Amino acid sequence: MKILVTGAAGFVGSHFSESLLSQGYSVIGLDDFSTGSRVNLEKFEHSSNFDFIEHDVREKIDISCDAIVNFACPASPVHYQSDPIRTIETTFLGTHHLLKLATKNSIRFLQASTSEVYGDPLTSPQKESDWGNVNPIGIRACYDEGKRAAETLCFDYKRMHGIDVRVMRIFNTYGPRMAEHDGRVVSNFIVQALKGEDITIYGDGLQTRSFCYVSDLIAGAQSFLFHNGTIDTPINLGNSHEFYVRDLAELVIKKTGSKSVISYLPLPQDDPKKRKPDLSLAAQVLNYMPQVELDEGIDKTIAYFKGVLK
Repeated sequence: MKILVTGAAGFVGSHFSESLLSQGYSVIGLDDFSTGSRVNLEKFEHSSNFDFIEHDVREKIDISCDAIVNFACPASPVHYQSDPIRTIETTFLGTHHLLKLATKNSIRFLQASTSEVYGDPLTSPQKESDWGNVNPIGIRACYDEGKRAAETLCFDYKRMHGIDVRVMRIFNTYGPRMAEHDGRVVSNFIVQALKGEDITIYGDGLQTRSFCYVSDLIAGAQSFLFHNGTIDTPINLGNSHEFYVRDLAELVIKKTGSKSVISYLPLPQDDPKKRKPDLSLAAQVLNYMPQVELDEGIDKTIAYFKGVLK
């Protein structure tokens, strides 16, 4: 089975590709390196089962494959807000072109969506049936609304063309291969602590996040891809253990032995106050159950960044 993985040089895409290869699948990796890194491909780029194409998904592509997994899109606010028009083009046009390819080949399509489709949620935990609370003209909308539009495309293709489409809503994920300057809270805190810089918290630190270690996310995504049967709804993937951002900062300082102090800055526009997935559907349909607790995952991620920052 030959699987096309877009965004293969990114944080999650590279882990997903590596895991498929370790199980004997053939992978066609695709990336334009706008935010992905060639370094992320080093562990497997010489595998006989791996082929790579440098390509921007905003442009059409026609290749032969047996399934498509679409991770192509910057996923951190720093990156997706740096060129918001490119971001929404990537989410909409990119998904559109890949769905056309899936339709042509009559193959399965797995879309990486995001918890950001819930916006600043009105309820917690967030269930797949929630419609979300998103500002369509805010600074985050290029990503939030882009991913929401991509979900719409997926299910319209499913209804109109009978394509086997699956949509996973990914919650905050962390681990090795995160970019040093991607602006996500886990990497930010760890890099700042290791450098002895102030730990910057936006807002009062009482906003919550639920952090999923990357190996758990990959396990869930693969279960979703290979699940036999019809799935007519998006499915949340993440970890449902909820933490205050301030508590994460204190944990990182403790584990790194850093002398960093916490510095509070204004909360960015439309930053959500809560993030906690309801994983009931994932558990029921995919037998999904995260295994890595935050304490262990942070240790592994600190060890990775120690190597990167040498």
